[in-house]
Amino acid sequence: MPRFAANLSMMYTEHDFLDRFAAAAADGFEAVEYLFPYPYDATELRRRLDDHGLRQVLFNAPPGAWESGERGIAALPGREAEVRSGIGRALEYAAELGCPRVHVMAGLVGPGDSAEHRDTYLANLAWAAERAAAAGVDILIEPINGRDMPGYFLNRQSEAHTVVREVGAPNLKVQLDLYHCQIVEGDLTTTLRRDLPTGRVGHLQIAGVPDRHEPDRGELDIRHLFGVIDDLGFGGWIGCEYIPRAGTSEGLGWRHDYRGDNA
Repeated sequence: MPRFAANLSMMYTEHDFLDRFAAAAADGFEAVEYLFPYPYDATELRRRLDDHGLRQVLFNAPPGAWESGERGIAALPGREAEVRSGIGRALEYAAELGCPRVHVMAGLVGPGDSAEHRDTYLANLAWAAERAAAAGVDILIEPINGRDMPGYFLNRQSEAHTVVREVGAPNLKVQLDLYHCQIVEGDLTTTLRRDLPTGRVGHLQIAGVPDRHEPDRGELDIRHLFGVIDDLGFGGWIGCEYIPRAGTSEGLGWRHDYRGDNA
């Protein structure tokens, strides 16, 4: 049965961030993910996890100047030193939090992606994967749709899998967000059946399309998709990276319905 992780950057925003761990645990979640741990001391985050019996399963490496609109720097020539420093910081947090996955964002580029951007991206990912391997951590890359994030360097599943194959590091994997994939290319059942058995998918995420609310709202047949994921034997986590329509807890009926219990 698929295992769900609460995304604390989007869910439980009715609480202060450090109080979201308790709220997620109270709703039966056993794992959490979020965008960035860096505003908080790692020991405090570790305490919140331990106090509530939670596992940290994913966070992002430093993305550059996020507040100024940057969305990663791994594909940006001239930022290599910053990428390496950020990977080092991310791995320090991963060690403290026991987190086995770090998502490295590519960044925004102008029209007509240059070979230089791609070469930079591959080189940075190879470096990051090598450092992360020594720490037992997977590096993830995620195709993101151009409607929500115009200009993002990586958009399609096939592109991400080609990058993973070319770098050739066993701990470099794809973060398959079914929300982004549906918007860009659709055909989710075929994508899951094609890509999950390769072992190159390290993490899944879900949200309703088109409005990014609960996954049972909109275009996706989540019971079918979860059944496909289950049939394929995916042993990882599904991050619930969506914006609740109202209160987070009140919107968890989709999970109760799928699991057939009152968790």
